[in-house]
Amino acid sequence: MNYEDDLKNSLEALRKGGIILYPTDTVWGLGCDATNHSAVEKIFTVKSRSESKSLIILVDSEGMLERYVKDIPPIVYEITAVSDSPITIIYPEGKNLAPGVCSEDGSVGIRVCREEFCSELIRRFRKPLISTSANISGKPLPAHFGEIDEDITRSADYVVKYRQKDRQKHSASPVIKVEKNGVFKIIRI
Repeated sequence: MNYEDDLKNSLEALRKGGIILYPTDTVWGLGCDATNHSAVEKIFTVKSRSESKSLIILVDSEGMLERYVKDIPPIVYEITAVSDSPITIIYPEGKNLAPGVCSEDGSVGIRVCREEFCSELIRRFRKPLISTSANISGKPLPAHFGEIDEDITRSADYVVKYRQKDRQKHSASPVIKVEKNGVFKIIRI
């Protein structure tokens, strides 16, 4: 199977409201259509995660970001321009997303993904993807595909083949929370 087949099969699963297991710009993730409520609920079930804990979404560009965030503080563009690695930003208010994606206060964590496979998948899907680490809540974060629990692998409607043999250790992205007035604070380094 090649890269193009992975994209086609991932898109098919996503369009049917399914879950994919896929490589992101950081760690392997469980993903689904961030605008599909039943797909988002499946993610919470698979991860045994409380729905009170919000999810991160991935977009492919600043243009897509603007469709899912209300009033982006200008400082965000400065932060992303100087960041040379993936960075997740928590925005004050998300929009056009499935229930359960945003926190109770309306905020949402989003990363503009620059990794080749993932950004192409999002571009073709034309919607944001949920990106939550491929582990059961509270269990260790898998640093590469070989560390992913079999229960997680079996739960996916499609498992991407691309980068499965990559054993380079990856870690989660730093997280910054930005307020409406542009004040920001580092949540995770």
